[in-house]
Amino acid sequence: MDTTIRTRARLTADARLVVQAWLGTRLVLVITAIAVALVTGRGLVEVLANWDVQHFVFIARYGYAKPTEVAFFPGLPLLLRGGMLLGLDPVVAGTILSLVTSALATWALYRLGGRWAAIAWLLAPTSVFTLVPYSESPFCAAAFWAWERATRRQWAAASALAAAACTLRVSGLFLVGALFVLAVWQWWGSRAGSSPVPDAAARDRLGYSLPWLVPPLLVLAAYATYLYVLTGSWTAWFTAQATGWMRQLTMPWDAVRNSWRSIQPGMYADHPGWVWIFRAEFLSMIVGVVVVVILLRRRRVPEASWVGVQVFAFSLSYWFQSVCRAVLLWFPLWTLVGEAVERRSTGAWRWVWAVAALVMLAVQVTWAVLFYLGMWAG
Repeated sequence: MDTTIRTRARLTADARLVVQAWLGTRLVLVITAIAVALVTGRGLVEVLANWDVQHFVFIARYGYAKPTEVAFFPGLPLLLRGGMLLGLDPVVAGTILSLVTSALATWALYRLGGRWAAIAWLLAPTSVFTLVPYSESPFCAAAFWAWERATRRQWAAASALAAAACTLRVSGLFLVGALFVLAVWQWWGSRAGSSPVPDAAARDRLGYSLPWLVPPLLVLAAYATYLYVLTGSWTAWFTAQATGWMRQLTMPWDAVRNSWRSIQPGMYADHPGWVWIFRAEFLSMIVGVVVVVILLRRRRVPEASWVGVQVFAFSLSYWFQSVCRAVLLWFPLWTLVGEAVERRSTGAWRWVWAVAALVMLAVQVTWAVLFYLGMWAG
C-alpha cells in the first residue's frame, strides 16, 4: 500500500511539474509578444499574424483563391473559419486553438516519454510555432495521441486521430507510413511471444491493425481529388510547393550542396539574419540523422521510421527549409532527451540540465522575437 501511495504521489508531482512547465513557457511566449507589440506600437493580433498565419487566415476567409495557397492543407483554415462563425478574429481563434492543442500534445508526450520528454518539447527553440496560428500544435496533438493509442493497440482511436492529422499537414502521410511500420513491428513481436498486453494476440494480427490505416489515407485522397477538381491537376500540391517555396524535387546531394552554400559567411548581406536560420536548418537535419541512427541502434524501428522519412523528404527539396519547425513533430527526439535527463538527474548533472534549460529558453525567446517582428524565423 505504501508503495502504491508513493507511486501515485510521484506521478502527481511529475504531472504538476509538466503543467507548470506548460504554463511557464506559454506565459513567456505571450509576455514576449506583448513586449514586442508595445515596443513596435503594433497590435498584439498583428504581432501574432506573421508569415504562414496570413496564408491560413486568407484561406479561412476566401478559400483557395490563389494557386499557391493549395500548399496548405484545409484542416486549420476550416477550424479558423469555425472560430470566425462564432465571432472570433481568426488569429485569436487560432492562438486559442494552438494553446489548447499544445497542452494536449504535451499530455501525449508525457505519456509517451515521461516528464522530461514533455518539458524538453515545451522548451524547444521553435516553440513560438506552437503558440501562434500554425498547424504545428494541432498536428502534434493528433499525431502524438495517434501514436500513443497505437502503441497500446487502440487502433480505432489511432485511426481517427491520424485522419485528423492528415487534414492538417502532408506529414500525415508520413505518420500513416510510420504507423504501418509500428503495426508490422507489433505483429512481429507477437510472433516472437513478446506481446506486452495479455489480450494483444487478436489485436496484433495485421488483419486487424492495417485496415485502420485506410481512413487516414482516404482523407489524403479526398484532398488530392478536391485539388484535381479545383485545378485540373493531380500534382497541384507539388506545383504550389515548387512555385511558392522552391520545394521542387532535388537529389539529396544537390540539396546538401545548395544548403551548404546558404550557410556560408557573407551570404544574404541585405538580410544577415537569414544565414543563421539556414544554419539552424542544416543543424536540424544533422540532429534528425543522429536521432534516426540512435533509434535504429536501439531497435526502435517504428520511431526511427517516423523521423527518418521526414529527414529523407527534406533532403529531396532544393535546400533544407522548415526543418527547424519539423523538429517539433519528432517526438522520438524528445523522448530520447527525456531518457538522457532521467538517467543523469543527480549531482552535477542537475546543474548541467538547468543551464541547458535556460539556454533553450533564451533561444526560444529570441526565436519568438524574430517571428513577432516579422523577420524570417524558418
